[in-house]
Amino acid sequence: MGSQERPAVQARLARLVLVTPDGSVVGCLPPIPVALPWWQEVESVVQAAREHHDIEVTILRLLESARDRPQGGEVTYLAEVAKPVPADRWAGTVEAHSLRRHYAEPGGPATDLDWAMRVLASHGLAPTAKPVQVRSWNLSSVWRIPIGDQSAWLKVVPPFLGHEGRVIAALAGRSVPTLLGRDDSGRILLAEIPGDDLFEAALPQLLRMVTLLVDIQACWIGRVDELRAMGLPDWSGPSLSAAIADVVQRTSNGLSADERTTLSRFVGGLEARFAEIDACGLPNTLVHGDCHPGNFRGAEQQFTLLDWGDSGIGHPLLDQPAFLDGVAPEHRETIRHHWYHEWSARVPGCDPVRASGLLAPIATARQAVIYQRFIDNIEPSEWAYHRDDPLDWIRRTTALA
Repeated sequence: MGSQERPAVQARLARLVLVTPDGSVVGCLPPIPVALPWWQEVESVVQAAREHHDIEVTILRLLESARDRPQGGEVTYLAEVAKPVPADRWAGTVEAHSLRRHYAEPGGPATDLDWAMRVLASHGLAPTAKPVQVRSWNLSSVWRIPIGDQSAWLKVVPPFLGHEGRVIAALAGRSVPTLLGRDDSGRILLAEIPGDDLFEAALPQLLRMVTLLVDIQACWIGRVDELRAMGLPDWSGPSLSAAIADVVQRTSNGLSADERTTLSRFVGGLEARFAEIDACGLPNTLVHGDCHPGNFRGAEQQFTLLDWGDSGIGHPLLDQPAFLDGVAPEHRETIRHHWYHEWSARVPGCDPVRASGLLAPIATARQAVIYQRFIDNIEPSEWAYHRDDPLDWIRRTTALA
């Protein structure tokens, strides 16, 4: 999601509670230092368990954390081992939860990998080395599957992000990942994308990214019904206004009286604000939802736009604030003007400048809506990943409103 200020990064210590594939608890291991601080990045946890304990593990999910922000500190994971190994007694229990993802259960990752192997075989491919677990958290399970000098990427997402595979399939032939396979349980298998993640893209590359996004969005104007049939969330005026009002109410206890007053006026004026936005002449279309430079991968001018799980239906300029947050301040005005030029060329007579200004607090409030949706759809042990985000984004909305 879009960038925001975060506390200084702390080192991560990972404590592993071990279970076997049938769910039997083996015990726990002492905390071990991990190279990367971000909790959802588990490749380094698997590597640390191999180096410190000489065991192979699959990380299933977060059990508890010492910090309330998703980086650093001591973190306890549930980890699967093929068979019991020496471990300390663990006093906790593993309880079932209705919102738990299948990849967070013992045996779940193996089932996903079996599916990926069948998809590869259907393309005449087979892994040339052991699959590598890259990420596991409430929003995705990601594995890298080596195939010679390249890799296939297995990604599994929860139902509320499950439209990603359908969107990528619908965008085939454009600058999106090559889809090797997908199913209705949230699994997608993607081909290797050459190049690098473009967090540090130069200005000409950033301008090219904007053009690429606008090209994609322009081709979906007038096709909102197709997007809705794919299960994308609706961020058009009435739907997004109701969702914003809900998250404002749910975060109100953390707000000052002045902030509540400002937000009350903002929510009360959303219908009129959306009417003004509509009058600017840019219709609803496909919104990427998390379009920052780091979600582009490639080299020189050949880019691929990744991570369509946050996509939805709404005003195309909802994607602008997150992108601008991810670029150097000295480039922002140039990028804005390029963005406005691109839309003016595709929709003659529209007023993207005015629409952008009117949308600014709405786009920020949409971030709060997204994070609240995450919290509502994940089990409590993983709320720490997102707990403070709705209130943080609502406060940012207050400043803009």
